[in-house]
Amino acid sequence: MLEIRDLRSGYGLIEVLQGISLRVETGEIATLIGANGAGKTTLLMTLSGQPRARNGSIVFDGKDITHTPMHNLVRLGIAHVPEGRHIFPRMTVLENLQLGAFACDPKNFADDLDFALTLFPQLESRMAQRGGTLSGGEQQMLAIGRGLMSRPRLLLLDEPSLGLAPLIVRQVFDTIRLINRERKTTILLVEQNAFQALKLSDKAYVMVNGAITLSGTGAELLGNSEVQAAYMEGGLAQTVPA
Repeated sequence: MLEIRDLRSGYGLIEVLQGISLRVETGEIATLIGANGAGKTTLLMTLSGQPRARNGSIVFDGKDITHTPMHNLVRLGIAHVPEGRHIFPRMTVLENLQLGAFACDPKNFADDLDFALTLFPQLESRMAQRGGTLSGGEQQMLAIGRGLMSRPRLLLLDEPSLGLAPLIVRQVFDTIRLINRERKTTILLVEQNAFQALKLSDKAYVMVNGAITLSGTGAELLGNSEVQAAYMEGGLAQTVPA
């Protein structure tokens, strides 16, 4: 479904992505792990059109979308849930969810809303409440729910468990698995919680300094001693050998 070929991107004079190549097949959960500053968020943002790719290509469902305008990506079936949630704090929960559905056929709204509230029943009693007054966990639920309202075929998730209590973290990962299973949604996940993310994943990649240094199945990377030392035991290693 998604193929990235020799992708280069960055900000100003700084090139963050230095020739990224990876594939995500239809129906997979693929995870990207790496230290802070490795370029993971920049990759998802480049896939979403800002910043623009400087070189290389992004192919989605057989179509080159490298230079596709940002607003058209949602209509193609790509949704991005960014790091830090970025909900609209002064809008209600319902209004946030309605904005997520702006590019969809209105006849699907009720079904999509029901699905989001089935995943996150805590939001049902908060529909008239401003998003900014929700707890951190509820805001993350709202951010994911808003992304799902566009009926994405590819869901980009950036650090969905960041800053959440352990019980909510478990719920978030259970929900990611459910979205993939129930909606057949392909997911590209960036996540600091490497253990939980790799357990969840069909495929996984390690990014170091803007480049992919290791790839394999989630189980393979979960059992890799270098990955364990660097990302699951408090290690600070900056490189993971291929």
